[in-house]
Amino acid sequence: MPTEADTCRKYVLPKLYAAGWTDEHILEQRTFTAGRIMTMGGKVWRRPQKRADYLLRYLSNLALAVVEAKASYKHPGHGLGQAKDYAEILDLKFAYSTNGQGIVEFDFLTGKETELDAFPSPDALWQRLQTTAGLKTEEQRQRFLTPALAVPDKPLRYYQEIAVNRVVAALLGGRRRVLVTMATGTGKTHVALQICWKLWSSKWNAKGDPTRKPRILYLADRNFLIDDPKDKIFAPFGDARWKIEGGVVTLGREMYFATYQSLMPPDPGRVDKSQPAIRAFYKGFPADFFDLVIVDECHRGSASDESNWRDILDYFQPAHHLGMTATPLREENRDTYLYFGNPVYTYSLKQGIDDGFLAPYRVHRVVTQWDAAGWRPSKDEIDRYGREIPDEHYQTADFERIVALKARTGTIARHLTDFLKRTDRFAKTIVFCVDQEHALEMRTALNNLNTDLVQQFPNYVCRVTADEGDIGRGHMGDFQDVETRTPVILTTSQLLTTGLDAPTCRNIVLARLVNSMVEFKQIIGRGTRVRDDYGKFSFNILDYTGTATRNFADPAFDGEPAFASQEEIDARGEIRKTEVLTTEDIEGTEEGARVVGEEKPTFGDGPNKPRRKYYYDGGQVEIVAELVHELDADDKQLRVVKLADYTAEKVRALCTSPEDLRARWIDGEERADIICQFADRGIDFPQLASLTGRPDADPFDLLCHLAFNAPLLTRRQRADRVKKKEVAFFRFFSPEAREILDGLLEKYAADGEVQFTLPDVLKLPPISQHGNVNEIIGKFGGADALREAVKKLESLLYAA
Repeated sequence: MPTEADTCRKYVLPKLYAAGWTDEHILEQRTFTAGRIMTMGGKVWRRPQKRADYLLRYLSNLALAVVEAKASYKHPGHGLGQAKDYAEILDLKFAYSTNGQGIVEFDFLTGKETELDAFPSPDALWQRLQTTAGLKTEEQRQRFLTPALAVPDKPLRYYQEIAVNRVVAALLGGRRRVLVTMATGTGKTHVALQICWKLWSSKWNAKGDPTRKPRILYLADRNFLIDDPKDKIFAPFGDARWKIEGGVVTLGREMYFATYQSLMPPDPGRVDKSQPAIRAFYKGFPADFFDLVIVDECHRGSASDESNWRDILDYFQPAHHLGMTATPLREENRDTYLYFGNPVYTYSLKQGIDDGFLAPYRVHRVVTQWDAAGWRPSKDEIDRYGREIPDEHYQTADFERIVALKARTGTIARHLTDFLKRTDRFAKTIVFCVDQEHALEMRTALNNLNTDLVQQFPNYVCRVTADEGDIGRGHMGDFQDVETRTPVILTTSQLLTTGLDAPTCRNIVLARLVNSMVEFKQIIGRGTRVRDDYGKFSFNILDYTGTATRNFADPAFDGEPAFASQEEIDARGEIRKTEVLTTEDIEGTEEGARVVGEEKPTFGDGPNKPRRKYYYDGGQVEIVAELVHELDADDKQLRVVKLADYTAEKVRALCTSPEDLRARWIDGEERADIICQFADRGIDFPQLASLTGRPDADPFDLLCHLAFNAPLLTRRQRADRVKKKEVAFFRFFSPEAREILDGLLEKYAADGEVQFTLPDVLKLPPISQHGNVNEIIGKFGGADALREAVKKLESLLYAA
């Protein structure tokens, strides 16, 4: 019978060649996802990748259409649904289905479905696409077609290519403000690189000057968010790169990098009032100097009307502004969306996990007795510094903010240490604490609980906060390095919530409340990266405050994307008044200002200031509850997972009763399909047998027992029942054939239903003692008779 492969080889390729497509245009059997990572009961595997029969490209960085081929005996449009599904995922406007003879086209631009005799040519599809892509001039179209930068070890994934093309098209079309929303770990910086490269290589700029390349400013709020991209990812720009720091204005480069702090004047509170005011450093550049300003992690306040950093964007308002964020619209980051507008492309955490590019997670909710019941000081309780602690009932939200409880910190550290001992003591772990002081206390507690390793690895546990300065940044760099074994555990408060690329981080520990959904998603993003080569496929969230379980239960966590209304954007997106210097105003001048480092909270208290919290060093506290939640294999919700309950639910979803399951189970092909479906959902029969304490049970009986509370029979009981009750069935065959069937039952009782697999089972003892395969077939009167006999034996085994 003809197959899809026959259709592809004999018919589809010749038709594509005839239409003008070449091997450079055609990507055959192209996978575009990695396959969702599945974890259940310690087992890890991937679901099948999404794969198109053919992707048709106009250029290496511009796909136009997807083609699905079906066997020649099927209708030409049989695969159109799948082709349309893939086209929507890949942001393509043309989908085709063919059986090699006829062709059916779906045009997303017009909504029309058309039967064709031949495929359109590459130029014909490109011409049709241009009319709706917003590229009005030939110059715009040629710039859009500028090849992406070839990065051999980092080819663009399909969603990154979509983001690049949408942003470039928007900028070429004249859009002044553009936003891209992509989940942490999905490669926003690589997308920014390709956007910059295409614009830079094609000599696009805001003034339309064909003689020069654009000047681009890449902004972020932390030095490591600037240094890493500049030195590594943007290295192809060579000498065009420049980091703005140290009060030096340089006008001769094209790819600039800066933190907001390095462009702003010093904090007025730190300036000597007797000295002249220091002008904002960014005003050392002409307001129209930059053509594009890229704002990385733009949700962190730069677009807020009340933010001082907003002054930078307003000053450089002649430039186009591109915002990049990992967080969808929420009330707390609405200013970002009102300033930049709704995103031209969104790729969510859920999509990343579904595609297999991001790691799924497991949540361990751990509760101490003080978090469960609260803590109240004894009468006249004195803290570490001799102060009376106010007699109040303190809850989780108060711990380490109003009252620091040393015993609770120690208990969390002990539980985390025990968890690592059970799993992997060198699994990289980030502990998010309430403040820098709490991070120091946690580091000390963890260090002293792991002295056996600290003796050999002095940096096994390190604190990385603003107070640590360059030392902390060094620890952070070592933590990120996949080849460096230590530090294993980092304690922090705010510094590592965003921008840290730690691909082998396996544990995220929440020792503080996180009430901001935006910040929570940023924290979770520290663990979502996948490294197949290092066995990093999933990560744990150890939640000691209830933050994770509460936020994951929020429908807003990763639901459908929300959008700001155009009226809101129009009303709030106006440029604020600010002093603007043009190129002519500043020609030939240089102006600088002192650079202010990263903002950090202050923790020490001066001699004349009261301490901001109380410190209680006594008491004992225990862990009173621990639950493990994980996403089920269908990604419906986060739940407390018990394999038996999970299996029962999946069985009932597939079959409505024991009789329904039995009817399907008796048929060998249907049984194989059911087993495959359960395996795809993480249901492992040996593990189920071990869980129920009945390794000798048939998988069918395990499923019926768990889902419908049916009696749990052993394979031996089923085999003996058939021998006793089905005497007439056996008498139908010759004595030697009966011995063979009896041998099959014995192998089933010993090893399970797999022993009915023909012809392999005929080659195994004791069956093989009756001759070779052909001789055994002869004892039943032929292959068909043997198959019917085995099929009947199976049906009798599973009869009610």
